[in-house]
Order: sequence, then structure tokens, then C-alpha cells
Amino acid sequence: QLQASGGGSVQAGGSLRLSCRANRMITSTFNPSAVAWYRQAPGQQRDLVAEITTGGNKNYADSVKGRFTISRDNSRKMVYLQMNSLEPGDTGIYYCHVRTRANGAYWGQGTQVTVSS
Repeated sequence: QLQASGGGSVQAGGSLRLSCRANRMITSTFNPSAVAWYRQAPGQQRDLVAEITTGGNKNYADSVKGRFTISRDNSRKMVYLQMNSLEPGDTGIYYCHVRTRANGAYWGQGTQVTVSS
């Protein structure tokens, strides 16, 4: 249901933009859904990085506030995560997540982000 892309390897201070397409989800299901990005660092649990709630509120993990921005384009069924001023601690696999109102929740396949010092 979800296809993520945009990961890569960058040096500290660099930027990346992650994209997630809900290419098999109909618009009427996607539009009212909550969307989010999670990160799983090596040996760690999967943690919330940023989300847009069903009410349109944006929430961020404290570690990324001021550096990351989550956005969505409902017409394209896309979710984005703009990541600036990347730090080595941002390294991990990033997963997009969509929680629909009546059709369950879905995970993307993950995209690797590696930040070197």
C-alpha cells in the first residue's frame, strides 16, 4: 500500500527529503487518515519521528523539532519528510505509516538514512 523513497547517505549537516506514496489507497481513504514517519535505529525500537493527526496537527519528536518538517499532498496521496541539519543520531530506517479511519493501518517498506560525522 505504501512505497517510501528518498533515503541515502549524507554527511552531518546535510539534508534529505523522504517521500511516501499511498499508491494503492483510494483518495477517500487516504485524505482523512493520520500519517506519520517512524525511525528505527540499529538495535532500537521503532519510534515516532513526526506525524500529522486526523485533525491536521503536526507533532514532532523532541530530537527533530526545528530540523524536520512533515507534510502531505492529498491530491497525490503523498507524505513527505524534509530533514535538514542531519545528525549522526538520525541514522536509521525510516518508515511511513498511514492510519485510516476505517480500513486499518499500513506501513511502508522502509528507507535507509545514514548520516556520517
